Amino acid sequence: MAITISADNVDCARVAEGLDVEGLESLTADLEIAPWLDGLEVKGVLHARATRTCGVSLEAFEEIVDEHVVLHFVPAGSPNAAPPPQGDVELDLEADDPPDSVAGDAVELASFLAEQLALALQPFPRKPGVEFQPPTMAGSMSPFSALARLKSASAEDE
Repeated sequence: MAITISADNVDCARVAEGLDVEGLESLTADLEIAPWLDGLEVKGVLHARATRTCGVSLEAFEEIVDEHVVLHFVPAGSPNAAPPPQGDVELDLEADDPPDSVAGDAVELASFLAEQLALALQPFPRKPGVEFQPPTMAGSMSPFSALARLKSASAEDE
């Protein structure tokens, strides 16, 4: 079954606030839903257009997200659900995520799509073309020169 989910302006504003981004102009997902084990698989593409603030220049810019998503859901208590963690947990970063357990007969995809958007957004937003230029410090202004002065002052006191 193919579906398209589109967030309206109110939902976009709510998601933008939850993700702490300046604005979310659009959020849609083109998804295919199919049976998977004793649950279902949702896969497709998440599209979003967000306004972000550059961490270098502090200028607003538009970040476009086109993220492929694959989500698996199984009923609560399913033998295919991930076992609860016990003791030390070892993560295999290359392995697929375990399926999400859901109670009832329906899956609220909006919250899962908002989570996927949060993972797709750049954690340190930078406007395209902007590069960080470290400040130039005169030799007498560097932290090491301050330490050298302290060291020489303590040597004179001895």
